[in-house]
Amino acid sequence: MPLLVMKFGGTSVADLDRIRNAARKVQREVDRGYDVIVIVSAMSGKTNELVGWVEQTQPMFDAREYDAVVSSGENVTAGLMALTLQEMGVPARSWQGWQVPINTTAAYSAARFVDIPRKNLDQKFAEGFKVAVVAGFQGVSPEGRITTLGRGGSDTTAVAFAAAFGAERCDIYTDVDGVYTTDPRITSRARKLPRIAFEEMLELASLGAKVLQTRSVELAMRYKVRLRVLSSFEETDETSGTLICDEDEIMESKVVNGIASSRDEAKITLVTVEDRPGISAAIFAPLADAGVNVDMIVQNISEKDYDDHPGSVTDMTFSVPINQVERAKRAMEEARQSGHIAYDELVVDTEVAKVSVVGIGMRSHAGVAARMFKALADENVNIKVISTSEIKISVLIDRKYMELAVQALHDAFELDKA
Repeated sequence: MPLLVMKFGGTSVADLDRIRNAARKVQREVDRGYDVIVIVSAMSGKTNELVGWVEQTQPMFDAREYDAVVSSGENVTAGLMALTLQEMGVPARSWQGWQVPINTTAAYSAARFVDIPRKNLDQKFAEGFKVAVVAGFQGVSPEGRITTLGRGGSDTTAVAFAAAFGAERCDIYTDVDGVYTTDPRITSRARKLPRIAFEEMLELASLGAKVLQTRSVELAMRYKVRLRVLSSFEETDETSGTLICDEDEIMESKVVNGIASSRDEAKITLVTVEDRPGISAAIFAPLADAGVNVDMIVQNISEKDYDDHPGSVTDMTFSVPINQVERAKRAMEEARQSGHIAYDELVVDTEVAKVSVVGIGMRSHAGVAARMFKALADENVNIKVISTSEIKISVLIDRKYMELAVQALHDAFELDKA
């Protein structure tokens, strides 16, 4: 039988009524002749509650016990979904990560997939079961203990199952009806995209779009899993939502297809760092060891001299998530105390935002940067840092101008037009 993977997020299974609504969507696909693997998240708010209980019990918690507790939310949802489907007359069985088994690494709370054997689920489908309801976000370590995949891990679980079982498609049901050209809360002119390429979605997800977890898009691109994002709260058909697919499935792409924005950014500048071979490694290796995710990097000639030798010093500027600023400051201070680097001052700016334009069409079109910078200049928005890749241009600006910048760029690239 053809097989689909359907994933329902926390808001889609927030209570029994919503679980019944999701179950009806599953039943519809079964009636169309599909076997279905359903991946479920914990009911909305439940994971946060479980995390809170762990932190209250033991602030410096054992990661193994943390995973044992926080994974339980998905187990409850999986059982309730299976019971609901059975009540509707659909042969269904729930599965926890260790029962499949979903084999992962032993990196508790941040595990990664090793493999997903098909044998157990295939046997149940052969026995006449039409639906396997699998608890997302979790797996089992080589030692046989429960692991979790990190926040948003249910999206990744869904894509991994679609790849392992050769699913026709992986449908991600959420509280939005697709992927938009930008955040509709910022501009009412945002337009839902019928299709978007894996690479574009990966950039948008990594740059601040909250629709899909970044790892899930990476996995989908690697294994060519066709993803569809659609709403749990609307009637849908084969044309609903946004299809995330290979670039070859898109006839003609716009130069820019989307604009992402993120408020959760901070800019750090190391003033008067010695300009010598290896200085970048000396700065960014300690940051990596401390788990700091560095994004945009700019190196400038400093206005100051180092030991009175002109041109021998530089200022190094980089951006990090705002919740990692203290970790970055500690890493830099420890590197200075150990003698690996020297700098006069560490300057932090937490009042910045990142705005990015993304599009696979940028590969073959010139002038995108000029058009972007002119649109921002026309609104008197000053650019602090710029970074580029083959299909994106990102800028760091004052946070108070973020919405203005997004609206200006959305208009400049005419993203409201199909």
